[in-house]
Amino acid sequence: MLDKRLLDILVCPKCKGELEYRSDINRLFCKNCSLAYKIEDDIPIMLIDEAEKTEGRIYEN
Repeated sequence: MLDKRLLDILVCPKCKGELEYRSDINRLFCKNCSLAYKIEDDIPIMLIDEAEKTEGRIYEN
């Protein structure tokens, strides 16, 4: 689980938009860019080149 203080300051590195944390799949999502950033060992991998393109499908339950 990511620290709440860290979540409060993280933004999307591509558009500087707000990120949504999904603990069930351990990803940070940017709705503006449709990118998902992995979290490994409680460390967000905030590299645009390593982000996953979601095309909006991540928000479907």
